Amino acid sequence: MTRAPEQLGLAELIGALSHALDLTEGQPRGHCIRCCWIGYKIGEGIGYAPDELSDLYYTLLLKDLGCSSNAARICELYLAEDQAFKHDFKQIDGSLPQALRFVLGHTGLSAPMADRFRAIINILRNGGEISRELIEARCTRGAEIARMMRFSPAVCSGIECLDEHWDGRGKPTGMDRRNIPQNAQIALLAQVADVFFMANGKEAAIREISNRATTWFDPTLVEMFLALAEDESFWEALAAKDLVSRVLALEPQDIRRTADESYLDDVALAFAKVIDAKSPYTAGHSERVALFTDLIAEALGEDKATRRSLRRAALLHDIGKLGLSNTILDKPGKLTEEEFAVVKKHPVHSGEILSGIPAFREAAIVGLGHHEKLDGSGYPRGIKASQINRATRIVTVADIFDALTAERPYRAAMPVSQALAIMEKEAGTKLDADCFAALSRVMATAIAA
Repeated sequence: MTRAPEQLGLAELIGALSHALDLTEGQPRGHCIRCCWIGYKIGEGIGYAPDELSDLYYTLLLKDLGCSSNAARICELYLAEDQAFKHDFKQIDGSLPQALRFVLGHTGLSAPMADRFRAIINILRNGGEISRELIEARCTRGAEIARMMRFSPAVCSGIECLDEHWDGRGKPTGMDRRNIPQNAQIALLAQVADVFFMANGKEAAIREISNRATTWFDPTLVEMFLALAEDESFWEALAAKDLVSRVLALEPQDIRRTADESYLDDVALAFAKVIDAKSPYTAGHSERVALFTDLIAEALGEDKATRRSLRRAALLHDIGKLGLSNTILDKPGKLTEEEFAVVKKHPVHSGEILSGIPAFREAAIVGLGHHEKLDGSGYPRGIKASQINRATRIVTVADIFDALTAERPYRAAMPVSQALAIMEKEAGTKLDADCFAALSRVMATAIAA
């Protein structure tokens, strides 16, 4: 039996959505969950009180909230695939030799030689400012979204200061060690530990954290981590099949939080902003699809509860796009067969991410099915009309309408009349005729007003 939304634990909700952030950062699934385990144990070890542990817990799960906001800029500046770039960038310590090797080994490898040369020169000349810009965009945006989700100032500042370093050489402000929130230091330490643990094992993680004591990290936190690292069960937990359930059980029992209907709305809207920040061409897309979805549903006579559920589904339908590289999302020309095959996977990612959240179960169905067509010509499963529910049909019509009327890297935005004319040709065969008729009525009313 599905639990009522008000009984959904906030930890369960955020833990499931954190997998979308892992995709965007190019990290192995469960990165934020593993960071939460590492960082929480450090917090416990240094004597955090229950309320401090709760704030630390959500800082760790949501440290990458702003990760999508610099993806397009990375592709533009480095002429590189953003997810692989981010994955590898987390494995350098920022020293000049490593930074130079990274730039030379990751900039414009598939670009024409002249373009690659210009990009490398630009980065070598302006590397400090470029790095500050990218990190500031990520951390500032992450903190803004955390505030939207009603998290405490401690959580928001932990996210905002994630990349500040103990020696004052971090980004974006070079903050003095006395001003860096301890939650930010713990989150960054946990991030580095997990990245190296997953890449090369526990000895690599221990070595890297030890080497960054007094430069990146507060030595007191490093000492606590090293003490935890002596216990083999600490590492075994990171590879355990039940790590998610272990992490969900961590938040102090006496202050566990739940997500009511209003909060679910806020979370859906917040993650829509994460999704749409991935590409300048999708800015506002999820919110517009939610608006068109609601207008269609209202015109079809759906009740308020159904419309609310549909709005959430529309806001989250493209969450799987966080797993796509901006080299594909922002490509100005036609996609290759291989690139389009990658695009076809994003509904699968949407379904997988959302299916783990009871309150978003319908959103998971919509996320998986919003590119399916009534005649079976859609993707990813090629299912037909009898297998496509009403909610998915509504969001599909709204999604296509917004895609046609918004600017894309390969074409200009279409006028409403042209978009409707194109869709009308597929109404009843590929698209639901009733949903399209409802959209047409809504647009006619809006134009006449």
